[in-house]
Amino acid sequence: MASNAMYSMVVPKLWSETIKTHRRQVHEAILDAAVALVAHQGLHAVTMSEVAEKSGVGRATLYKYFPDIESILVAWHDNQVGSHLERLVEVRDRAGSAQEKLESVLGAYALVTFDRPHGTELAAFVHRGKHLANAQVKLSAFLIELLLDAGKTGNIRSDIPPAELAEFCLSALAAAGNLTSKAAVPRLVRVTLSGLRPSDQEST
Repeated sequence: MASNAMYSMVVPKLWSETIKTHRRQVHEAILDAAVALVAHQGLHAVTMSEVAEKSGVGRATLYKYFPDIESILVAWHDNQVGSHLERLVEVRDRAGSAQEKLESVLGAYALVTFDRPHGTELAAFVHRGKHLANAQVKLSAFLIELLLDAGKTGNIRSDIPPAELAEFCLSALAAAGNLTSKAAVPRLVRVTLSGLRPSDQEST
C-alpha cells in the first residue's frame, strides 16, 4: 500500500513537470518563429498560419497561447527584458563596492542597448506602448536600488531624487543605440556617470 501511495504521488509530479516543460518549449518555439518571420517579411506581412507552420504547432494550439502576432511579439520582448535583467543582476553581483556595482551595471546596460537591433519594424513595435513602460519600470526600480546604495558613500548627488536619476540614466544610455562604434559606449557611460556626481554646492 505504501509503495502504491508513493507511486501515485511521484507520477503526477513527473507528469506535471513534463507538461510544464512541453508548454515552455512550445511557447519558446512560437516566439522564435514569429520573430524570425517578422524580421524577414515585416510585421504586417506575417500571418498566424505561417507562425504555426514554422513553429511546428497546429493553429488551434497556437491560438491557445496567443490571440495574434502582436501579443506574440510583446511576449518575446518581455522575455528579452527578463534576460537583460538577469544579466544585469549577474553583473551587479560580480562587482565589488556599491559604486562599482552601479558603474558596472550602467556599462552592461549600455552595451545591451548598443547590441540590440535598431531601425527595424520589430524594434519600433516593441519599443513603444504599455509593455515598454512596464520594462522601464523594472529597470528603473533596479537602478534606484543601486543609486541608493551608492549614495550612502557620498559619491551620488543628493539634490535630485534617485527615481529621477534612474530615468536620467536610462534616457542618457538609450543613446548607445545610435552609436556607430562600440568604442564609443564607454565614453557615453562616463558622461552619464559624471551627471550622477555630487554638484559643486553639495561638495562645498
